[in-house]
Amino acid sequence: MSELREGTLASRLRLAVVRLNRRLRAQRIDQTVSLTQIAALSTLYKCGTLTPGKLAAKEGVQPPSMTRVIAALEDMGYVERSPHPTDGRQAMVALTGAGRAFVEQTISVREAWLDRRLAELSGDEREILVRAAEIIDRMAGNE
Repeated sequence: MSELREGTLASRLRLAVVRLNRRLRAQRIDQTVSLTQIAALSTLYKCGTLTPGKLAAKEGVQPPSMTRVIAALEDMGYVERSPHPTDGRQAMVALTGAGRAFVEQTISVREAWLDRRLAELSGDEREILVRAAEIIDRMAGNE
């Protein structure tokens, strides 16, 4: 491996991923929906209907914080609560059609931004990124 000019590979990769993530997160269709709310919507989109407790655990937040997020998303019409099928003390949270459309639009806007940036690269650079994406995904445990 060639010698790195600035810092270690770990440091450079971490900074590059953080910067790219920040730029992607900035590509939003509605600035009134917080990043925390978008994350909760995205988890419901990926995982389907969840209890508030499971949603909080997946997002790494405390249940009272998730309760506030769910209430705000419910007010926006993006999620709906229903009774738990076997536990009357719990509720289930699911995306509404509007919530699903919001997540899909958010994904589309972010991917369009990324497509424009990728189009600025050479074919060789894009090929390198194909391999790098595979490696990063494997490192993240999403094989």
